[in-house]
Amino acid sequence: MDSKLFAEKIADLIFNKKGYDVRIIDLRSLTTFSDFFVICSADSDTQVKAIADEVDKSLRDEGIKCWHKEGYTALSWVLLDYVDVVVHVFKKEAREFYNIEKLWGDAPSIEVIDPELRKKEVKPKSKTATKTTKTVAKTTRKKTTK
Repeated sequence: MDSKLFAEKIADLIFNKKGYDVRIIDLRSLTTFSDFFVICSADSDTQVKAIADEVDKSLRDEGIKCWHKEGYTALSWVLLDYVDVVVHVFKKEAREFYNIEKLWGDAPSIEVIDPELRKKEVKPKSKTATKTTKTVAKTTRKKTTK
């Protein structure tokens, strides 16, 4: 599987456990140790663990094993390393403190929108609304560079 599609798949799995503020950082032009970071926030230790477990279990069920895991003891920042994609699940306060987005600010990043929010935004009422809906559905990921 292409590493970008893999990162997007992981982002979608994060939403299963209500992770939020999900970003994909494209590292391909800056480093060789990984292609993408997928970063998300959670409100509690329990949610951090639930998100990390969801990603790990879902991918393991598909035969994709995590190469390295860290942070399961403290649960403020759990890292799942899939080599081409590294997943960072942060408790909100830890994410603000470590500010990985700023550290990797030269890399392009993509904000990923929760699929449930996309469904709520997309409610066609007329032919005009249907055309607008298609546009909204196509633009669910915003590319930003800093």
